[in-house]
Amino acid sequence: MRTTAFHILILLFLWRCSPSEKQIPDESYYIETIQLPDGLEGETGAIEFLPDGRLVACFLRGEVMIYNPVSREWSVFATGLHEPLGLLIVSESEMLVMQRPELTRILDTDNDGQADVYETVTDDFGMTGNYHEWNYGPVKNKEGNLFIGLNTGSEWGILMEEVRGKLDTTLVPGKPKQKFSAVPYRGWIMKITPDGEVIPYAYGFRSPNGLVIDKEGNLFVADNQGDWVGTSKLYHVKEGKFYGHPASLLWTDGWDRGDPSKLPVVELNEMRTRASVLFPHGIMSSSPSQPVIDYTGDKFGPFSGQIFIGEMNIERIMRVMLEEVDGQLQGACMPFFDGKGLKKGNNRLAFSPDGSLWTGHTEYNFAGDKGIQRIVFTGKPPMDIYSMNITPDGFDMTFTQPVNDSIASIPDNYSFRHYYYDYHLKYGSDQYDIQEIPVSSTRVSGDGRKVSLILGEMKPGYVYELTLRNIASENGEPLANALICYTVNKLKQ
Repeated sequence: MRTTAFHILILLFLWRCSPSEKQIPDESYYIETIQLPDGLEGETGAIEFLPDGRLVACFLRGEVMIYNPVSREWSVFATGLHEPLGLLIVSESEMLVMQRPELTRILDTDNDGQADVYETVTDDFGMTGNYHEWNYGPVKNKEGNLFIGLNTGSEWGILMEEVRGKLDTTLVPGKPKQKFSAVPYRGWIMKITPDGEVIPYAYGFRSPNGLVIDKEGNLFVADNQGDWVGTSKLYHVKEGKFYGHPASLLWTDGWDRGDPSKLPVVELNEMRTRASVLFPHGIMSSSPSQPVIDYTGDKFGPFSGQIFIGEMNIERIMRVMLEEVDGQLQGACMPFFDGKGLKKGNNRLAFSPDGSLWTGHTEYNFAGDKGIQRIVFTGKPPMDIYSMNITPDGFDMTFTQPVNDSIASIPDNYSFRHYYYDYHLKYGSDQYDIQEIPVSSTRVSGDGRKVSLILGEMKPGYVYELTLRNIASENGEPLANALICYTVNKLKQ
């Protein structure tokens, strides 16, 4: 007995002295905080994984570091980069890094674990020196094309005397103030073909801080609330489409209409492609970041194939569920992980080969934090909403576990309201036409996993926000998250 107690004390001592901070409640997921090397400024610009499970992380002061989760040791792969905010691993010795001046290929040609070759893949886009001209990506599709996102410039920043690319000051300084695209192709998503050709792909973005491509080749881009963006959103991006922020119209072929923000809002509204999912501001998200897709099988729980996306301003990771309705993707968003040791500034996400979800934090003088954490599935099945699907007269709610039938059958346990956001130059938007929507009836499926909610009349162009009350599993376990918002672009026929 004394030997057993001794070993337990040793294990507790080692765990407490571990170079990471763990919080392991009796729940489905727990947080582990990764210890960074002394002297490293832990503002994380990008994270990805090597096939062997080692983490590659870019930091805003220019370092590219490799972390071994087994030995918990860091090593330097590259230095001297300028605000790297994107990373694509080609192999153990080759990586593509999206930094402020260019997309760069860094290579370790002598296999000593450090990059010795830095090559420009492309710098075929403009720069004014404005602080807000961040760059994102790359992501790669199955045809080998790369996609990068270029931020607009800020009216609160400067233009340097020497710029790269053709300069157009139509919107600078801009009255009223708004984000601008003074050089090509700010506010665009760019495509880079396997042979190196750079093609302007889609436009109308304000701050596209997050790109992901699914297994079917669909490109998704998250954009941040602000001028012309009433609330943050997730777009399904297609070639040649306009996504709402007019500044980038200046760089469309043959543009000769002057200040694009002076076009009638009705005309701009007719031109723009709607987002697949809106993140209600201050309710769901204030500043979404990089989306990632769970292709881990069941290593991260029951949400395989769904999108996870970070939030910068609060301690939250969100989950997105999409479906195709009348030929378009739309769907729901909800909190996945709130607080419980999670930091703010969840700027970059990546799934590890072991199935854990890692998040890199950034503050950038805004709300945020520094460092890297990982969220680990304990194996305990969560009680949560699995999906929300539109029906001709309401929504089907599917749960990860069978629900308590008597509680789930009560209409008053489902509190709906709907509203829409206005499209205008003004920074952000109020919610308009806020109305409480009663649930007229419910139907629980035979297996207890699906509840059909009948609302009656449905309106396109609205967010349907649902708060669930008292819903629990058959054995009494409460919902992990009780808020979900569905963006209705198209009605189900």
